Amino acid sequence: MQAQDNLTSQNKKHKTYVLQNVENLRTWSQANKMIINLNKSKEMVLGCLAKQPIGLPCLMTQSGVIECVTTFKLLGISLLSDLSWEAHINAICTKAAPQLYYLKQLRRAGLPSGDLLYFYLMVIRPVLAYGCVVWHHGLTVAQSQKLESLQKSTLRIIHRIVYDMLRDSAGEYVGVQSLSARRSELGRRFFHSVTVSNSCLHDLLPQRRDSEILSRLRWHTVYPIPRTKTNKYRSFIHYALAKYQ
Repeated sequence: MQAQDNLTSQNKKHKTYVLQNVENLRTWSQANKMIINLNKSKEMVLGCLAKQPIGLPCLMTQSGVIECVTTFKLLGISLLSDLSWEAHINAICTKAAPQLYYLKQLRRAGLPSGDLLYFYLMVIRPVLAYGCVVWHHGLTVAQSQKLESLQKSTLRIIHRIVYDMLRDSAGEYVGVQSLSARRSELGRRFFHSVTVSNSCLHDLLPQRRDSEILSRLRWHTVYPIPRTKTNKYRSFIHYALAKYQ
């Protein structure tokens, strides 16, 4: 009973803190001549708080109660409250699957393999890699293999000779890198663009290490690598600092 009372007290403090942030957001929006449509706004509790046996209080505004959801689509990326990417991977695979039908129709129409490959690179692959800097580092092995299997199916349509080849061998034969390597390359490019001082995301990076100290080290990184207790909840910036420096 005491633990339940303590949790209820924490929930009340959390509600007050969130409501204060909502009010601050409305004040900032009005000052910048923007209007927030609270009727279309959603609340999502992320991480460990979503697993608490006692639910957090609902957010109340002048327009009513803000709906609390466990899944939400933001800028084309499907988010889950447990920060897993199963829903997003299923969504992009479902979105890309109909494009394979059009690819088959183009092959039946007699288009050469080069044009079919161009169609895949320009139409289908961007769907499979959209926003990958956000979710690439959080994929499980099974989710990554699911995307690779979709690319292998596409290469089979373009070049029938790769039908019996292994997944990596098929990509090498056609001259297409794996989707995992493609996502890593895009993530590395994006991280290097963030390190430029005039980038709008540059403030998310930690302070650069002292160049005088770095000159004395045999192996060093320009930015310190933050430590995280779990890989599931770390952001792209934390992942990039450890992988792309």
